[in-house]
Amino acid sequence: MTLASTDASQLKVEKLAARLGAQVEGVRLSGDLEPEVFEELYRLLLRHKVLFFRGQHHLTNEEQERFSRRFGEPVAHPTVPVKEGTGFILELDSEKGDRANSWHTDVTFQAAYPKISILRGVVIPETGGDTVWADTHAAYNSLPEPLKRLAESLWAVHSNDYDYVNQRYVVSEAGRRHFEEVFTSTLYETEHPVVHVHPETGEPHLLLGHFVKRFVGFNTADSRDLFQLFQRHVTQLENTVRWRWRAGDVVVWDNRATQHYAINDYGDQKRIVHRVTIAGDIPLPAGGGERRSVTRELGKKRNP
Repeated sequence: MTLASTDASQLKVEKLAARLGAQVEGVRLSGDLEPEVFEELYRLLLRHKVLFFRGQHHLTNEEQERFSRRFGEPVAHPTVPVKEGTGFILELDSEKGDRANSWHTDVTFQAAYPKISILRGVVIPETGGDTVWADTHAAYNSLPEPLKRLAESLWAVHSNDYDYVNQRYVVSEAGRRHFEEVFTSTLYETEHPVVHVHPETGEPHLLLGHFVKRFVGFNTADSRDLFQLFQRHVTQLENTVRWRWRAGDVVVWDNRATQHYAINDYGDQKRIVHRVTIAGDIPLPAGGGERRSVTRELGKKRNP
């Protein structure tokens, strides 16, 4: 199907799970999508939170960036350099230790963390390497009313200087070294509300993931207990959708409404994906009050 013949009525949408995730067929992703087609894709994204597209082999790095710009202004990762020759693409290469096998929302250690991520499969292992997404609105809705009120009163400190080793079931030396030398080359901390209101849907969402270091006003032990209490509501299987990658696939997700986990179950096989993230806003607390998240730059990582 060519761009010229594509209109919104030709999109085929298949839900992949009850609470989030839909596969979309009948579209060739491009920076030149017709406005009505893109508007329908954006509406579907807000509804399903994660959109999956098979067979987008025509996309180059440049065209992925052009398509991504339709969602807003791309932003580079604050510590990891972009892929050489690109403006904003973050290359995640398993051989360099880029295995994000821990539940997280992208870059929440920044005040205005990305609102949308666009990920393209470049080299995909024959077995393993799936990614799972979780619905953080469904997680909030599953809380008993007393826990909802507690969550709405809490603020959490997010940092890229988190406990890397204990957040993962499989730890490689390359991953640990990449984390210390690149990912935490400059340290950041940001306070976010544990429950925020999505600026476009109005839905309340839990804002957690592995970047949470502690809760404001709580000691380390109590912070750990609170985190486990709320995080397990996010990652219960009923709230998730899982994707088996093929080379040329593209996944677009609402980073304000989800967490995700790239499963490190493919051993020594090579896995490369390219990601572009879109600038977001400081989250609005669900419990009332103004946006007040401020990122503190703590300086360089000091390794022993």
